[in-house]
Amino acid sequence: MGAVETLIVWENLDITRYVLKNASTGEIIIKHLNKDQEGDQSNFRDSATSAELEVQEKMSLLEWFANEYKRFGCTLEFVTNKSQEGSQFCRGFGGIGGILRYQLDMRSFDELSDDGEVYEDSE
Repeated sequence: MGAVETLIVWENLDITRYVLKNASTGEIIIKHLNKDQEGDQSNFRDSATSAELEVQEKMSLLEWFANEYKRFGCTLEFVTNKSQEGSQFCRGFGGIGGILRYQLDMRSFDELSDDGEVYEDSE
């Protein structure tokens, strides 16, 4: 949507971005998983049919942000958790935050994605 002017990310963010494909339906699903979630095989199965999802792409979310942030028209800033403020940011926001260009209607997130892909929240 281009609403984020500045993307703020913790420099040691340990989340992996998976692009998964349901072989039976052809549906592409993107999941962002931490280490504990990666060990749970249910995250790699279709919840409705229990079919195994094929991993199309696996990449550090931090690396994906570094490669793709310009595509969304924002700047990328890294923070450390070595200061009181940085530590609070990591605990409070999970290490990812942003400064918006304009106010958003959060209900629109149910209807939109940046490139037609299906997104699922990992939490």
